Amino acid sequence: MNFSTVEQAIVRTGFTPRGAFGPEPQDRVPDVAPGVATRTLVLAGNAGPDMWRAFSAERDPARDSLDKWSRTKLTALAVELGAVALFPFTRPHLPFQRWAQRAEACHPSPLGMFIHPDYGLWHGYRGALAFPESLGGLPSDERPSPCATCADRPCRDACPVNAFTDDGYDVAACVRHIATEAGRDCMELGCRARRACPVGTEHRYEPAQARFHMAAFLRARLADGLR
Repeated sequence: MNFSTVEQAIVRTGFTPRGAFGPEPQDRVPDVAPGVATRTLVLAGNAGPDMWRAFSAERDPARDSLDKWSRTKLTALAVELGAVALFPFTRPHLPFQRWAQRAEACHPSPLGMFIHPDYGLWHGYRGALAFPESLGGLPSDERPSPCATCADRPCRDACPVNAFTDDGYDVAACVRHIATEAGRDCMELGCRARRACPVGTEHRYEPAQARFHMAAFLRARLADGLR
């Protein structure tokens, strides 16, 4: 089996292939079985609205969260391909951010989230497939961060409550804003700072997708006690 075969299977399942790499011990990739090391890790996720469209068409709104849908789809795909599925939403959390940087050209942005040279800020990671063999044809993408040549940093200036500064992300200020009528623009169309980034605008989330993610973010932060 080679990476191209796995890539096609990921696309068929409704996700976007997000690169792959051969793990080193410092990557902390779990073994596929006791005493059987993972030789290749392939990441799967979303870029733009494609995964959202598949999820919307297939899910049962009364039962299927995005995490549950992702787990069901990628676990079945892992069985089909002879791999083991891993997820960023299980506990203890796996180092998906490190894996993302190993797998493709993803870099921290001034907003904290990762930026990709093609997808901009409109992407995410839903899982990974761990293989006991070394797959052929692994991609290599070492492009630099687009933020390195962005002098204006419009993302930082677009936030209506200045939640993004050199000191980090003021989550509480963001939550207070989007929980009120004043934050409706961010809730309906997605974070205004994120939308201000000029990279990958063709992959911007559709309004329904943006509302879904913003609502999930707000629920989680309110559950954490942020007001």
